[in-house]
Formats: sequence, structure tokens, C-alpha cells
Amino acid sequence: MVFSANPLSLSVPESEFENWLRDSGFLEVVDQRTSDLHRLSSSTTATTLPPSDAVSTTTISPISSGFFLSFFSYVGTLLSLFTLNPFSKLTSNDFSGETPSWTLNLIGSSDSYSFPSSPAQARVRVHENVKRYARNYASLFIIFFACSLYQMPLALVGLLSCIALWDFFMFFGDRCGLEQRPVMKQILIRIAQCATVVILLFANVQMALLCAVGVSYAVLILHASFRKLTPSKQSSIQRNGNQRIIIK
Repeated sequence: MVFSANPLSLSVPESEFENWLRDSGFLEVVDQRTSDLHRLSSSTTATTLPPSDAVSTTTISPISSGFFLSFFSYVGTLLSLFTLNPFSKLTSNDFSGETPSWTLNLIGSSDSYSFPSSPAQARVRVHENVKRYARNYASLFIIFFACSLYQMPLALVGLLSCIALWDFFMFFGDRCGLEQRPVMKQILIRIAQCATVVILLFANVQMALLCAVGVSYAVLILHASFRKLTPSKQSSIQRNGNQRIIIK
């Protein structure tokens, strides 16, 4: 049996549908609903277990198997965090605007965190929180990189030497008029690039950069996955506007 296409059906792209969910505040509702259902199912399973005096050898196996299933489910959810790309939906517009509050929005209270019940929920949280706190995560990377340079003075000296080298090159180019000598300018640029690579490798700046990237990436993944989705300022304003329109 073949069904004909419904001319009244709508085909909405996934990105547009997610934008509508985000603007309407339904992403937070879906995340909270998923957490509540997972907590309710866990509590129901715990209450249906028989009392300790009635437990026999035949019931130990299902209990242990349930424990191992939950354990491997949590491990699978954690491992799935390192297989997704948290920056896939990040745009340049996410870095514009005001930086969210570090204490109220980024950190929040103890009730603002929960273990993701599934890899799908973790993926939604990571993508949305990265978009919301992009400026905070970028600031954390700069802080971690500065701390790593503080722990590696040679890398700090090498980085400052590279900056001084390029400043001298720009000053020398303006004084000698290298804009009128493109061949000489290209030769000097290649020499400066080679000198920069040698200085960076000798000073182990790449190690400081790798340490900062690794620590900041781990903090980003863990925080974005455990941080619950809370109503954003834009969603709250839009919902209040819709309520005012309905009241009028």
C-alpha cells in the first residue's frame, strides 16, 4: 500500500527546529523532563526490590546484573562525550554580546548539575552550553595558557621573543619601505617564519599550548555535559513577550 504525500505537511530543517526550541525555551523543558524521568525510573526500581531478609541467591544475580548495566551505561555515556564535536554548532555570533555571569550562570548552584541520563542528552547539553558559555570557555583557555606559561618560563620567553621579532619586522618594513619591494618582503617573511618556528620549538611553547588545550577541553566537556540547561535570558524575554501579547 502506497501513501501519497501530504501537501499540508511541513519539512523543517533540524537547525531551524533547534533554534525554535531554543528561542521558545523548550530545550530546558526537554532536558529537565529527561532528568526527571531517569530519576523516577531509578527510584521505582529501587522501591520494587524485595526486603533484605527475603533476598535469596536467586535474586542476587538480577541485582548484580542491574548494577553492572547501570555502571556500564554511565561509562558509555562518559566515553561518548569524547566522541562528539562540541564546536559543531558554534558560530561567530556566539562570541558576541555580553559574557554570562561566572557565578550565577556558568557555575550556578549544586542543583544545576546532574549526570546525563543518555548520550543523546549529553550531546544536547554540550552543544547548547558551548553556545551559551563560549566567551567563558575562551577566557578559561586563556587563563590555563597563562598558567602553563607561568609554570614554563622558557616557553614564556620564547613567546615574547616571537612577538618582539614580528614587531621588529613590522617596524623595519615601515622604515625601509618594503611595500615597494615585494620580493625582498617575501624573503624576509619566510626568514621570520622559520626563525619563529625554531624559537617556538626550542622554547617548548607547543607543550604549554597542548597542556592548556587539554585541560580546557576536559573542563569544557565535563562542565557542559553535567550542567543542566537553564532558561536563557533571550528565551525568558521572548516568552514574557508572548504572554503579554496573549493577555492583550
